[in-house]
Amino acid sequence: MAEVVLKGIRKSFGDIETIHGVDLTIADREFVVFVGPSGCGKSTLLRLIAGLEEITAGEMTIDGQMVNELPPAQRGIAMVFQSYALYPHMTVYDNMAFGLKLAKASKETIEERVRRAAGILQIDHLLERKPKEMSGGQRQRVAIGRAIVRDPKVFLFDEPLSNLDAALRVQTRIELAKLHEDMAATMVYVTHDQVEAMTLADKIVVLNAGNVEQIGSPLELYHHPENLFVAGFIGSPKMNFVKGSIAAVDQNAIEVALPGEVRTRIAVRPDGARNGDEVTLGVRPEHLIAGGADSQLVGRVDVVEQLGDSNLAYVSLPNGATVVVRSEGDARVREGDQMPAGLDPSQCHLFKADGAAFPRVIQ
Repeated sequence: MAEVVLKGIRKSFGDIETIHGVDLTIADREFVVFVGPSGCGKSTLLRLIAGLEEITAGEMTIDGQMVNELPPAQRGIAMVFQSYALYPHMTVYDNMAFGLKLAKASKETIEERVRRAAGILQIDHLLERKPKEMSGGQRQRVAIGRAIVRDPKVFLFDEPLSNLDAALRVQTRIELAKLHEDMAATMVYVTHDQVEAMTLADKIVVLNAGNVEQIGSPLELYHHPENLFVAGFIGSPKMNFVKGSIAAVDQNAIEVALPGEVRTRIAVRPDGARNGDEVTLGVRPEHLIAGGADSQLVGRVDVVEQLGDSNLAYVSLPNGATVVVRSEGDARVREGDQMPAGLDPSQCHLFKADGAAFPRVIQ
């Protein structure tokens, strides 16, 4: 497999620049996921790696070779799209073999590669079927198999699970993770679903409006988001944000005043903060303590979502903001109740007015 290196990559369509100077190294055999909202540039960046779009500025190498001017067929990549794009009149075997036949591969090579890919994906028994005779998950595995037979340096996936129902998405996601492990392949994967990103990736690239907001492992982004955008995008349900102001500052912490005359002390470096500055406190639903703690946000429960193993209570605070509190599935939470939601300062994040996170103090 191969390393992919992007240096100062930019993409413009006419006068409109959509990718703004991306620097990124995708290590050999790494599973990297591009994630972000619709229109953030993740699919465009993938298409630039594939050679389906021309690079406006910057340099890109795959396996040490400059590929800016190389056509897709010469880049050593294979791409799996959101649409299966299978030939309906061909069998699974012929769909998977089609690219190799065009490349004039020998019959022996085609047979060996198709059978091997079918075995990896557990679709050996489907080789004589046509696409209409298979489920969506099986068709997507055929599309992945068509990529495997090319023996590429890099696999590219553009939202391959978005056409599947919820159960199939989970099943195919597990199969993709196992495929990566079995093949020790370099994989680049695009999704808008941050759960897919968290469960599949070795490294996540969070994109927003053509810019890279943060790059890191799933747990690094979950526990140490660098700004409000990343904090709100990673995690399900997303992080709660509560507006407040700085009440006191010392060398290793900031005391924050929150709605309902609540104060809490967060262990972060002040980084130029002053009393009275507006800040945003971030805390995940699973880190709010239903029933209270020393520092409590108190509000009215508007809606309760019962998920079986847990409940999600949507709580309106005195200032009109809403926070989500996750509690145990057997917790007795009812709409209309007044709920105290306790803050554990060690699990709270603090963000400046411009959205940047205050650096945490390691305790």
